[in-house]
Amino acid sequence: MNTAKQEPPAVPPPKLSLMRLAWPILVETLLFMMLGFVDVFVLSRYDDLAASGISTANQAVSVLTIVFTVFSSAGGILITQALGAGQRQTASRIAALSIVLHFIAGSIVSLLLMFFSEPILVFIGAKGEVLSHAQEYLSIVGGFMFLQAVLNAMSGIFRSHGQTKHPMFITVGMNLLNTSLDVLLVPGLLGFPKMGAAGVAVATVISRTIGTVIMAVLLFRRIEKPSAFRLLRPFPRRDLLLFFRLGLPAALETFLYNLSQLVITSIVLNCLTEQELVAKTYIQNITVLFYIFSVSMGQAGQIIVGHQVGAKQYTLAQQTGFHAYKIALFTALTVSLLGIVLRVPLISIFTDDPTVISLAANIFLVNFFLEFGRTTNLVLIACLRGAGDVFYPTACAIFSNWLLSVGGSYLLSVVFGWGLYGLWIAIAADECFRGLLMLARWKGSRWHRFSANPPS
Repeated sequence: MNTAKQEPPAVPPPKLSLMRLAWPILVETLLFMMLGFVDVFVLSRYDDLAASGISTANQAVSVLTIVFTVFSSAGGILITQALGAGQRQTASRIAALSIVLHFIAGSIVSLLLMFFSEPILVFIGAKGEVLSHAQEYLSIVGGFMFLQAVLNAMSGIFRSHGQTKHPMFITVGMNLLNTSLDVLLVPGLLGFPKMGAAGVAVATVISRTIGTVIMAVLLFRRIEKPSAFRLLRPFPRRDLLLFFRLGLPAALETFLYNLSQLVITSIVLNCLTEQELVAKTYIQNITVLFYIFSVSMGQAGQIIVGHQVGAKQYTLAQQTGFHAYKIALFTALTVSLLGIVLRVPLISIFTDDPTVISLAANIFLVNFFLEFGRTTNLVLIACLRGAGDVFYPTACAIFSNWLLSVGGSYLLSVVFGWGLYGLWIAIAADECFRGLLMLARWKGSRWHRFSANPPS
């Protein structure tokens, strides 16, 4: 069947362009990363152990908040497809359900972090003063994680409607407020009490509270009405099942990926030299800038593809995915080439150790191939999820992560003794292999049948 001849008039509307959606997401993502960086930086001026405690506490938070991925991923898919299909009331019902589910999940996480912060931190290895600072921070921030959950839900609703600037501006405001409060509360300036790690926690909670309130006001003025929650009576059980069907694979993929990285870390800690470990840390910090645009382009592509698939514009959706991929790939490889040219000055920002500089400079050459695969996965997996095809990427990730990334790291780094080079080759092989699988999947048509409104 030739689906192109049967498609309704082209969607989405002109305002849903890739770049218009992507750049606010890029800024928001960078600023969100900066929130944690600023907290640790300000504390490092006050107490190194306190800074380590906050970093440790945030590791615990990141593991537990994977549960939010279940609902945020599914909510975005369902809302965009409903809007693309012209089902405005369905989109409102899904939005209301997303907020409720995020609130419930956030409240459970809050309770866990409030009452079990110490055993959780001890489990991940915190002890002594680091444990004390981490627990002090987590007992405050953890109790308000439901705010972050609801904030995530509302940000996802804005994005699904193609309005990515509002979350960006709110994140800017939260960053400015959080930084100001950190500077005042940690050392106790301008008459404020000297609070240390607790000051960072209070600053985080205050900025999140104000950000959540502002986001809610804007959401219920510009996109939804409070009456949307009435659509949850009678309770939409089918929608709830869809949330879990679409969200669980994404959450499972995230969890297993993080677990695989922990296993790789345990492997390399036992086989890499001190200089290799240092080089690895610096390279990872630098290369984040190589692929962060691909993350935002993938999310923009997911939004538009969701709208197009909801309207059964499968051919147009496929073209959108490839267009987003080409832009992201060109950008990532261009930045990677620039990184190769400037690799020595970049590493020299962090260290003057010639051994570390030499190691890291050589790894930049291997990283070029890694970015090819990583960009392919970041963009096309997001597009597949926008189309509702969530099981295939997860299955491929589980197989490839553990066979090539974990198994390959052990084989090349430990057995063959290639150290850091073996580690990077294994990770690049994993990304490139999965990338080829995603290209083949997106080029085909099997993903058409996974939409909430599949083709007849």
